[in-house]
Amino acid sequence: MQQDQIHIREGQPADIPAVMGLIHELAHYERAAHEVINTPEQLLEDGFGKQPLYGFYVAEFQEIIAGMALFYYRYSTWKGKVLYLEDLYVKPEFRQQKIGTLLLKALAQRAGQEKCQRMSWQVLNWNEPAINFYKKLGAHLDDEWINVFIEAKDYDLI
Repeated sequence: MQQDQIHIREGQPADIPAVMGLIHELAHYERAAHEVINTPEQLLEDGFGKQPLYGFYVAEFQEIIAGMALFYYRYSTWKGKVLYLEDLYVKPEFRQQKIGTLLLKALAQRAGQEKCQRMSWQVLNWNEPAINFYKKLGAHLDDEWINVFIEAKDYDLI
């Protein structure tokens, strides 16, 4: 497979079933398949409804969706507008073909056009292949911050 055979494009509603499949693959890889509660219907509504909450790019090879990068915008009080990469995933059989780099380049281009002051994302501390990939690209890994969250089932505890 040659790099010019990979087509990076913005995601469309028709891509939702394939993207949902990638989400399940990623969750399995991250040892958290049991945590996926999202549905194709919810993805469709949240991405293409009246107030879209996210966007995504897909990488296609011969009409097969080989990977995706799902993002949204957030706001930093210190930096301003930030493009947040929620998930970057490339199917195992398509890795080592620069697809992850092409997806990140598309996001970086979008971040620049949208005047985002930063792109940010998370990586699991045990995911050495991803950590090495991000370091190779010049990304900064910050070990000072601790992720904090509250699940919906616990909202009433506050």
